[in-house]
Amino acid sequence: MTLARAFGLVMILAASVIAITLELRASLPSTLPRCPSIATMVFVDTDARVLLACEGGEVAHAYRVRIGSAGVGKTREGDRRTPLGVYPLVAPRDSERFGTFVLVGYPTAEQVSLGYTGSAIGVHGPPRHLRVLGPYLNAIDSTAGCIGIATDAQMDELRAWIEAHEVDRIELR
Repeated sequence: MTLARAFGLVMILAASVIAITLELRASLPSTLPRCPSIATMVFVDTDARVLLACEGGEVAHAYRVRIGSAGVGKTREGDRRTPLGVYPLVAPRDSERFGTFVLVGYPTAEQVSLGYTGSAIGVHGPPRHLRVLGPYLNAIDSTAGCIGIATDAQMDELRAWIEAHEVDRIELR
């Protein structure tokens, strides 16, 4: 076997591994997390990278999401982390940057008293310039601390559910 042929086979193998990894990160896990209570609310399991629309303790909708590029545990503006806790959820609004944006009430008054800073954390659709990636957008945690949904169709479905049920609470765990 020539060196060029061996290199070509290695590249094909590497591309296959990357494709499989992207597919796994873009799709929902085989077992979904459970809703944390019987409340109608949005719940994000940051370990599983899954957002659940919970109605009466049951999953109404489930979406694969991406979180902050630096993980979780937000305490400072610009730390690129997704906050953890229970927060108010503001009604969805149109966004030039993301299609739809749902503001999360971070930081809470208690967190502000502890010195936490930050603003404009939310659940949003894909950035306009990256929406062509579809579900593969969520293969890598890439937000500045928000919860990113990969497609406009998914975000539109979540928005309609939030508005129809007047959902005003999100738990990020």
